[in-house]
Amino acid sequence: MSLVRENATALYQQIADRLRREIADGRFEPSGRLPSEAEIGTRFDVSRVTVRLALEELDRDGLIDRKKGKGTFVAGKQVRHELNVLRSFHETLRRQGLNATMRVTALRVVATPAGLRPLFGSARRECLLLQRLHLIDGEPIAVGRSYLRTDKSDLKRADVERTPTYSVVAALAGIPVIQAKMELGAQISGKELAKALNTEAGAALLTMERTSYFRDGTCAEHSTFFIRPERYKFVLNGIFSETA
Repeated sequence: MSLVRENATALYQQIADRLRREIADGRFEPSGRLPSEAEIGTRFDVSRVTVRLALEELDRDGLIDRKKGKGTFVAGKQVRHELNVLRSFHETLRRQGLNATMRVTALRVVATPAGLRPLFGSARRECLLLQRLHLIDGEPIAVGRSYLRTDKSDLKRADVERTPTYSVVAALAGIPVIQAKMELGAQISGKELAKALNTEAGAALLTMERTSYFRDGTCAEHSTFFIRPERYKFVLNGIFSETA
């Protein structure tokens, strides 16, 4: 539907009203991301200035969040990570209907970090480093750095770009992961993480450390996720204990 250019209502107001209705109708689900200023301008055949005025109105109304260099999103549209459900990071994104992809940035056998030797066993001197960039609609949302309790190096990048960590671990060990311990935190982004996540050095990141175990109590993997906080939130459902 085109704009009414002879209407007394300003063009930017008509665009704002149209986008407001589309937000309410869920048109931008599931990612929550609006088209770029250029795309909106092309759609309505108006200038970037007119588009910006429309977006500024939606921003004032609290309907959108505008992130410099990252895009415009429906306000409050975030990934929900339920901590009381054990799923891989990638599976958490995929199950919410998001266009989630992974890009492998490291896959190699390394010396087992000193902090992981008590978990992996002192005799295991090497492990497999798997580092991936997690994206939604092509936009970086997290870096996942995983150390797997194996020294096998015959995995192909193409395979681990499509396969969640828990599926990789199960395929290597022949048994599934059944439990995990997770710790949440925050840290300042260094240059390397900032570049990978398309954010500024010094920006705050969420962190999630995860240690996963097989049924016999053997440690299967240890992962750290560095997450952009504006699109992500953790949810934990608790049950009241009368003894608490």
